[in-house]
Amino acid sequence: MRILVANDDGIFSPGIKALAFALRELGEVNVVAPDVEQSGVGHSITFRRPLRFKHTASAGFGEVPAYRVDGTPADCVVLGSNLLGRPDLVVSGINIGVNMGLDLTHSGTVAAALEGASLGIPSIAFSLDASGEELRFEEAAKHALRISRWVLQNGLPPKTLLNVNFPNRPPRGIRITKLSTHRYEDSVVERHDPDGRPYYWVAGKPTAELQEGTDFWAVQHGFVSVTPVSLDYTAYGFLEQLGSLAEG
Repeated sequence: MRILVANDDGIFSPGIKALAFALRELGEVNVVAPDVEQSGVGHSITFRRPLRFKHTASAGFGEVPAYRVDGTPADCVVLGSNLLGRPDLVVSGINIGVNMGLDLTHSGTVAAALEGASLGIPSIAFSLDASGEELRFEEAAKHALRISRWVLQNGLPPKTLLNVNFPNRPPRGIRITKLSTHRYEDSVVERHDPDGRPYYWVAGKPTAELQEGTDFWAVQHGFVSVTPVSLDYTAYGFLEQLGSLAEG
């Protein structure tokens, strides 16, 4: 089995190392990750400039081949799939911080899995709750191995990926969940440079309803959250009602 590992935290992130090392048990692992952090870039693809794809021996992956790309997480999946051979599985992460609810619309971690799924490759995004003093990447990687093995054995439906979030403690188990209302309430902070000119930070405070059965509820209660996500964004329940627009 050939496994492509990507992320949005960059090639030097401890999360991607833990994931790559754990998945060696399943087959041939190749790491392709951004050369710098690309958090929040969403599913962007680089069209208007060339991309660099370089083997790196300085990121601490040992015998696992690792390549850095001066582009986005989705770029990494495109280049890795084309230059290293089509993988049997695409995994992304382990991200520093959860990706739940509306986070999926801008998450670079999830975007790498979205790109894999759009190419028809079974794909999984892994993220870890970043609360607490110590991040338990090795603990999360053990469960990532179990989930990845299941996907390789059972497959995923077309245009479907798994979005997985880990609590930052030994999990109580796995819960199959739906997306929550988790989102960031954005605010803009204005500051001034030494010349008195204004500049701005887009800041955000996470918020969500603690509804049982959602990804947010599962992680808050110490479970691994596994959410199936579809690439088909069509709002089927609204199609019939929207039909009156065409008739008019």
